[in-house]
Amino acid sequence: VQLQASGGGLVQAGGSLRLSCVASGRTFGTYGWFRQAPGKEREFVAGLRWSDGHPKFADSLKGRFTISRDNAKKTVYLQMNSLTPEDTAVYYCAADSRSWNTGSISRKNLYAYWGQGTLVTVSS
Repeated sequence: VQLQASGGGLVQAGGSLRLSCVASGRTFGTYGWFRQAPGKEREFVAGLRWSDGHPKFADSLKGRFTISRDNAKKTVYLQMNSLTPEDTAVYYCAADSRSWNTGSISRKNLYAYWGQGTLVTVSS
């Protein structure tokens, strides 16, 4: 199984980026986006349950980030708006076959599959 994350790049503060995550030929029960800045632990950003699209966000990111899915393309998107330099990190897409409840979506240890990461750099 291969997860492909894409869409990262260099953007100025206040700008937007949309990240994409697609799995090779299948969909999963739960998807998550995590990020890791230099010298910091990997942290939860957003996730959703594929069956109903129910989203969950890190509290600090609510209102700036949204997560969605495209059934036909079997792709999950992370729309990031009003980016700040503090959002600079490698963003990872993760997935698990199980459909997690809301309280579990943010738990990175529950995800069995991880993409390679895509770098987001926000300049001031």
